[in-house]
Amino acid sequence: MSTLEIKNLHVEIETDGGTKEILKGVDLTINSGEIHAIMGPNGSGKSTLASTIAGHPSYEVTAGSITLDGEDVLEMEVDERAKAGLFLAMQYPVEIPGVTMSNFLRTAKTAIDGDAPAIREWLGKVKTAMSDLRMSPEFLERNVNEGFSGGEKKRAEILQLELLQPKFALLDETDSGLDVDALRVVSEGVNRAHKNSGLGVLLITHYTRILQYIKPDFVHVFVAGRIAEQGGSELADRLEAEGYDRFQV
Repeated sequence: MSTLEIKNLHVEIETDGGTKEILKGVDLTINSGEIHAIMGPNGSGKSTLASTIAGHPSYEVTAGSITLDGEDVLEMEVDERAKAGLFLAMQYPVEIPGVTMSNFLRTAKTAIDGDAPAIREWLGKVKTAMSDLRMSPEFLERNVNEGFSGGEKKRAEILQLELLQPKFALLDETDSGLDVDALRVVSEGVNRAHKNSGLGVLLITHYTRILQYIKPDFVHVFVAGRIAEQGGSELADRLEAEGYDRFQV
């Protein structure tokens, strides 16, 4: 079993108005096989947490720690974090002109595993995963995310998740901009990856609709850079009914 542990995490960022503290002492432990949902109002620090774990250079950790199976994540470069088993599905996936999906996926898999996958076996896995995600094989020859719709970009993120098989997936508002059909397909992909590899999931969302498909074991409410409340899946239902007003100060 693997464990991602966050202790007393404080994070700040430089803004036009000066330095601003975003995370103000976050404690969170995720084990293999667990699904944790983080919910909260805009600006509460949810995406900052995911970006900090992944190693975004704009966020500076001023106190606290992040460890993966006892190893100091904060001492790792971004690529080292990926090789260690961390995966970030971005809220706004970036386009990579000049790099085809086919080359990108195989290069990423080679970098993480240390050896290039056998071509025939690899292509079989890629095409099966694409079929499950309702993605045409022609996407393999298109540049990464270039000209993709919002839903296609999110499917491409989950395609990477299924193929790269990380220890922990950080899903930053993966449901954002998806229609009902795309949400179902993407959620099924996350559930497949979870079932097949037993990965831990940190799912960031504003709404409960994705939680109808991806059932969380734990729900954490983020407010003003801290976890204000924790519970099971029933907490998400309460938030849907009551909103976040009771947490505002």
